[in-house]
Amino acid sequence: MHPSQRACIHQQKRVRTHALISDSYAFFNLLTGPECLDQVESLLPEHRERLFPPTETLSMFLAQAMSADRSCQKAVDDAAIKRLMGGLPICSTHTGAYSRARQRLPLDMVSTLARHTGRMMGERTPDTWHWRGRSVRLVDGATVALPDTADNQAVYPQPGSQQPGLGFPLCRLVSIICLASGALLNAAMGPCQGKGSDEQSLLRSILGTLESGDLLLGDAFYATYFLLCALQESGVDGVFSQRSNPTG
Repeated sequence: MHPSQRACIHQQKRVRTHALISDSYAFFNLLTGPECLDQVESLLPEHRERLFPPTETLSMFLAQAMSADRSCQKAVDDAAIKRLMGGLPICSTHTGAYSRARQRLPLDMVSTLARHTGRMMGERTPDTWHWRGRSVRLVDGATVALPDTADNQAVYPQPGSQQPGLGFPLCRLVSIICLASGALLNAAMGPCQGKGSDEQSLLRSILGTLESGDLLLGDAFYATYFLLCALQESGVDGVFSQRSNPTG
């Protein structure tokens, strides 16, 4: 953000305003604009011309996630109103077709576009937003509860501390974020238990996101010799807080 506090507050207000007025048409125009169209078309799955083709479904999904009312009914109602305003035929406002269309969206399409737009935002940040001319990247992890389905339980089993059938599947996330723009550059996800499920392992799978000259900033969990060596080989510096020593 802008180093001036007044300008920073103004930027934050602009971001909030854009978030409030963004609808599925705004996202559709972005996805089909010159900066994203080639990437979107390369990721489109084979599909029939339905009421909710992939690009329109993804646009509605993005608007739904940004809306204060995140219900499927709100997303479908808004799309139906836009169709009427555009002179298109009246469509049903039942949510079943949209829900099925959302489930057909390939995960690779969503994740690749997220990385593409994040990289695009990071590349366009003004030099004054960087630290001493260097790009600062944040790394952190989190866990999220998933819907309790058999498929999710198979891939993301619930913790052993929960009795079987009484807990939700848990997914661990590790993300790399551009400090200057706040854009998500990459993320890795995995189960919360088992080999390779720790944050260090997930981070190693996305270290290729970092470029020579970057500065990686994280908490004490990431301050390991092996990570610092890997960063040094890539020309990346790491700054991590130290673990407190209760006996020191």
